[in-house]
Amino acid sequence: MRLIPYLNFNGNCSEAFDFYAAALGGTIVARMTYGESPICDEMPADSHDRVMHCQLNAAGTILMGADGPPRHGGSTTCINVDVDSTEDAERIFAALADGGQVQMPIEETFWAHRWGVLTDRFGKPWMVNCLKPCPE
Repeated sequence: MRLIPYLNFNGNCSEAFDFYAAALGGTIVARMTYGESPICDEMPADSHDRVMHCQLNAAGTILMGADGPPRHGGSTTCINVDVDSTEDAERIFAALADGGQVQMPIEETFWAHRWGVLTDRFGKPWMVNCLKPCPE
């Protein structure tokens, strides 16, 4: 399991991650806009240039981020729990959700075997991910 900071922005994720890559000596290994995603037809046209997901690797660490979906508003931070099995994803999600509020139930997506979003009982936001292998 890895705990990864996930930064949400309101339209300037790409600029911020370019800055972080330069400042931290890292490499951006993934960047996808809503318009490039399999759900682009479901997204408002004015969101197509916004970043759906970005990942920066630097000195053995990972930083992830996105421009929050149009309804989200951005400018928040959450912790992404990255696990290797669907069983771990479901167990951890259920434990963190106990007494909290689920925003996106844990389920399969085009990028993950399981993914879900919740706010725990202490008001802290979490994502739980069991990622599918990246296409080469």
